[in-house]
Amino acid sequence: MSDDFLNKPFAIPLAPTEAAKTFSSAPVSPYLNYDSRYLQQAQPEFIFPEGANKQRGRFELAFSQIGTSVMIGGGIGGMAGVYNGIKVTKALEQTGKLRRTQLINHVMKQGSGTANTLGTLAVLYSACGVLLQFVRGEDDYINTVIAGSATGLLYKSTAGLRRCTFGGAIGLGISSLYCLYLLAQENSSNSSHKLQ
Repeated sequence: MSDDFLNKPFAIPLAPTEAAKTFSSAPVSPYLNYDSRYLQQAQPEFIFPEGANKQRGRFELAFSQIGTSVMIGGGIGGMAGVYNGIKVTKALEQTGKLRRTQLINHVMKQGSGTANTLGTLAVLYSACGVLLQFVRGEDDYINTVIAGSATGLLYKSTAGLRRCTFGGAIGLGISSLYCLYLLAQENSSNSSHKLQ
């Protein structure tokens, strides 16, 4: 056998001039040793059963929403902890190892508290959204607004009626703004498709 065959077992043997033309237009994968021209380039990212909805449902999106919320909460809380830690240790005139330890304590405490809060809100919102989708049988903007309002109500439900109502109003406002943003995005994409 020739060395060329051992180096490229799946390549089609061509004359030297044809091989130079062919492989200059489409690179051979250095990892899997195949010619990428034989693979179809345009395939769907997900495989759906025939007649199924072509997007992920609320349940599938819930996991990424919850994880993202926890990570964002940890980052925001950590930055707030750095700020508060620097302010407190400067006021107490702490230096050296003591100051470093206090800064780490502030970052960890504030970061975990904020991550926990945003994670809890994401779990409540996702659970309400999945439940509404199951009960109503469809996933639309009404579910988003109701889930946002219910999240605010449930999160502040132990703080009394006034704070519970205030939490529900905040949830209603945020979810309504989000739905208006999505509607504006849809309208702009529809109008751009009509122009083309």
